[in-house]
Amino acid sequence: MKGLNAKPFSHEAVRQKLLSGRESLQRRYHQNRNGAALLRDHSRLVDGILRQVWHEMNMPGSTALLAVGGYGRRQLFPYSDIDLVVLLPDKGDAAEAMDNELGTRLEHWVGLLWDIGLDIGHSVRTVKECGEEAANDITVQTSLLEARLLGGNSDLFDRFLQVMETMLAPRKFFVDKQLEQQQRHKRYQDAPYKLEPNIKESPGGLRDLQNVLWISRAAGFGKTWSELAKKGFIIRREARLIQRQQTVLQDLRIRLHYLGGRREDRLLFDYQNPLAEELGIAAKPPRRPGEMLMQRYYRAARSVTQVNTILLLTLHAEIFPDEEAVTTIINERFQKRGDLLEICEEDIFERDPGAILESVLLLQQNPDLKGRSFATLRAMWRSAPLITASFRREPRHCAMFMEILRQPRGLTRELRLMNRYGILGRYIPAFGRIIGQMQHDLFHVYTVDEHILMVVRNLRRFMAPEFAYEYPLCSRLINEFERPELLYLAGLFHDIAKGRQGDHSLLGKVDARRFCERHRMPAEDTELVVWLVENHLHMSATAQKKDIADAEVIADFAASMRDERHLIALYLLTVSDIRGTSPKVWNAWKGKLLEDLFHRTRQYLCGETALTDISLENRKNKVLQLLHPDDAAMRAYERFWSGLDSSYLMMHDPREIAWHTQHLSQRMKSPAPIVKTRAAETGAGVEVLVYTADQKDLFARICSFFDGIDYNIVQAKIHTTREGYALDSFLVLDPFNVANHDPREFQFIEQELTQQLEQQALMATPVKGRLSRHLRHFPITPQVSIEPDDSGAYYVLSITAGDQSGLLSRIAQVLVRFGLNVHSARINTLGERAEDTFLVTGSILSNSRSVIQLEANLIKVLHTSPQPETPGKAPGKPSAGDRIIPR
Repeated sequence: MKGLNAKPFSHEAVRQKLLSGRESLQRRYHQNRNGAALLRDHSRLVDGILRQVWHEMNMPGSTALLAVGGYGRRQLFPYSDIDLVVLLPDKGDAAEAMDNELGTRLEHWVGLLWDIGLDIGHSVRTVKECGEEAANDITVQTSLLEARLLGGNSDLFDRFLQVMETMLAPRKFFVDKQLEQQQRHKRYQDAPYKLEPNIKESPGGLRDLQNVLWISRAAGFGKTWSELAKKGFIIRREARLIQRQQTVLQDLRIRLHYLGGRREDRLLFDYQNPLAEELGIAAKPPRRPGEMLMQRYYRAARSVTQVNTILLLTLHAEIFPDEEAVTTIINERFQKRGDLLEICEEDIFERDPGAILESVLLLQQNPDLKGRSFATLRAMWRSAPLITASFRREPRHCAMFMEILRQPRGLTRELRLMNRYGILGRYIPAFGRIIGQMQHDLFHVYTVDEHILMVVRNLRRFMAPEFAYEYPLCSRLINEFERPELLYLAGLFHDIAKGRQGDHSLLGKVDARRFCERHRMPAEDTELVVWLVENHLHMSATAQKKDIADAEVIADFAASMRDERHLIALYLLTVSDIRGTSPKVWNAWKGKLLEDLFHRTRQYLCGETALTDISLENRKNKVLQLLHPDDAAMRAYERFWSGLDSSYLMMHDPREIAWHTQHLSQRMKSPAPIVKTRAAETGAGVEVLVYTADQKDLFARICSFFDGIDYNIVQAKIHTTREGYALDSFLVLDPFNVANHDPREFQFIEQELTQQLEQQALMATPVKGRLSRHLRHFPITPQVSIEPDDSGAYYVLSITAGDQSGLLSRIAQVLVRFGLNVHSARINTLGERAEDTFLVTGSILSNSRSVIQLEANLIKVLHTSPQPETPGKAPGKPSAGDRIIPR
């Protein structure tokens, strides 16, 4: 073997060759946008350099250099690792086969490649070791299947191919690859519609296409889409469609690498808008370019999922033929083969497209059917374009679709399948327009179509006896509700107009009415569905932004409900809708608010117009029933209550009043602050009672304290007694929203908050917290509204902004500076969107100029990122882009 320096070798010249070659490829790619050519030409460039280095270093002729993995199949992305195997002849193991000089030479070779600028992933193995590793690891076996010879001993490479071919067992390979795919999908929560998907690994990503080709290759059916078409697994039109979607994903991955300047396969928020601009995607208000790009991606991912599912079923049927399956005729169109539904003739859907809906009904009505055969599923996919306007007008088809909605089982599963294979979007064209449409409102984490199906799924879950423990009230109500399919229809249409110009509730009700009339639904049912779509946000807005202990609020809300059936339907839809936005948005506090609003409104609608449960005398009586006082205690309670006006009794429920009375009736003139805590009755959060001599910045101090310990205030009720004491109660959530609190947690809050209120130190200016990437790239324009309430006694301050730590403290300190008193607060966080409502009083509210200054100061602190100075703009005034709602 020749020495290491047998030939002079300038790695700097090779490095420059690689660098200039890559720059040339990048320029050419941006000119012609040919991703396949880039991947192929990049592989060729690296091939040449590796061969040159291998040759120049005089590597021994007994070894071989192999390209494996993606590089092996000549698909080398700009910043992907270059996977290599140095193949050694069999001499026990690689360690024995590699003498000291070869080991040193290989170390020098690896270092040289890194110096040149090649990010290699390499291993040194004998042929035997390659076979052993491939037998024990499906990922290794798959990578080695792609192997091709770059340099060295071709006989050794041939022997390697023979070993790999001999050990390849198509059935085992299929099972292992399917399991590997299932595990990979679980890592991404089985969701192709993630906000920041991984183009390579997520469900619907490039790996799903590669998986089909790997299995096909292992079974000897072909390793390209055109070869699969020749074998009859797909038709040529489908091969072209698959290739087109693969090109879309490859193009996005290439551009991601170039944008990031590194190996980056995730469509992060940072890249979504820049990628859209590169691709010439313009905004279509209210949709941003990045949202339109993501819709393009999601639709490609959906197509990939379709292909992956159908072809894996097809390949499974070929690799594992079930010759003993019993066939039972169902009707002239369908038969049961084993436990699968199968079409009797391949062209049945082409001759009778209505059979597509019939197959859905059969799956729902026959529990012994576990799914569709690959031939049936593939035929459905191919026949989806036959669902046209004339198909939709056919009374038989309309009747079948309504029957699908009425079935007691299988609705969620079948709606998802109909969406995946393009059937639902063609049957309801308005639904087809929102497929894959992202909602960057910072609290929806699903695409619009996925969210809608999640809402229907939640409604169906209420129907299932096994889940009745989750939401007992919802389960009882929906199981007593006549024609629950009306609720499912409202769920399908409630957000169907998202992404259009205008109010999606008003636009959606037009679509809903058109659907109901086409399906010849009774006027009463049509009216309910249309009303639900139009008003689907009304109940959540009332519960979270208004004082539902106020009899006038309940009366107004009840008047808008029309009757008890409308109220029940809206309650069920509202709970399902909020739960279907994001796992983070729903919590027990919101559930309790909605349930309280529902019960109080139901009582009103049922004739209890006095709302006896919240009338003053009845409240006092209920408190006494809870406390069981003796005469002395009774006198103390009456003295305590005499210092409170009726607004206190209206603002708190009897259990809260009883808790306050127990702790405060003997300490009405306490010189020291009193702070008490208990677990919230909703099951999540901590209730905090604060009683102290009133001070103008008390609310701001309490907000600052909870900000400092990372607790979120979700509700505040502020009251001042006739003796000049503040009696404030808060509901706070810890950062993890834990239901079972440690007693030491309560003790900590009581001691630390008491100490801070006693010291009355100067408050520090709250530091703006670090923004999430979502909020940084999709900011919310702050909105401020100040309006008098219906009684004229208070003003309602409504604020919408991007949420971040310290936000409530900054708001509170502005209110202190302007001399405003906070009487109640509803702090509503929807994902990363804050929607807060305050009931305030203050002398400046009657002065329009002062109100404008207040609004401007609030806008300033609500901005989620530092605002650049605008020439000529006065400090503290909002820019033209800010929205201040006039009074």
